[in-house]
Amino acid sequence: MRLSIIIPALNEADHIGALLADLAPARAAGHALILVDGGSEDATPTLAASGVDRVLRAPRGRAAQMNAGAQAATGEFLWFLHADTRSPPGAAEALLAACRDGACWGRFDVRLSGRHPLLRLVEWTMNRRSRLTGIATGDQGIFVTRDAFARVGGFPDIPLMEDIALSKRLRRIARPACLRPLLLTSSRRWESRGVLRTILLMWRLRLAFALGADPARLARRYDG
Repeated sequence: MRLSIIIPALNEADHIGALLADLAPARAAGHALILVDGGSEDATPTLAASGVDRVLRAPRGRAAQMNAGAQAATGEFLWFLHADTRSPPGAAEALLAACRDGACWGRFDVRLSGRHPLLRLVEWTMNRRSRLTGIATGDQGIFVTRDAFARVGGFPDIPLMEDIALSKRLRRIARPACLRPLLLTSSRRWESRGVLRTILLMWRLRLAFALGADPARLARRYDG
């Protein structure tokens, strides 16, 4: 059983080295690391080159980058990790164990890096909501068999909520395996904009998406 670990990146020179160090044991065990750069203006591709098996270029946008990585992958299982994530020891083994037990897709619990008390609420809400709804976010390290990924057509080519949309497609096949090992993800998104403000913004965007709003318009609100 072989993993292809796909990392979309854009200007992540400050973070990519730590993630690749976490994943070095998985690479040594024969799993492939693929970094898909979306046009970084910093040294991300150069810094990553020695720690991955392939560096690809793709149009900017996580959906396009992750689909490009999946197309180039040869592993039986695809694991999508954000570049600002930290992976705990044993995460790859836990993933493969779940797949051996029959899981065709899933995700990990997540912890945010910051210390703000509201971030603990964000973590709990993300993990609990995912278990209840069968929906995963990209921060939670979505993994999926190649067959299931192909069956649902991969990530939809939208500029935001591609992880939610993929989860909804995969949920029609099976419920996700919700793994307990904690991925540590950067809380910079919340801290740079204000934790409470970002929580409220994300709730509004998720509701609007569920009600059928145009993802391109939501992406402009998110970026602005």
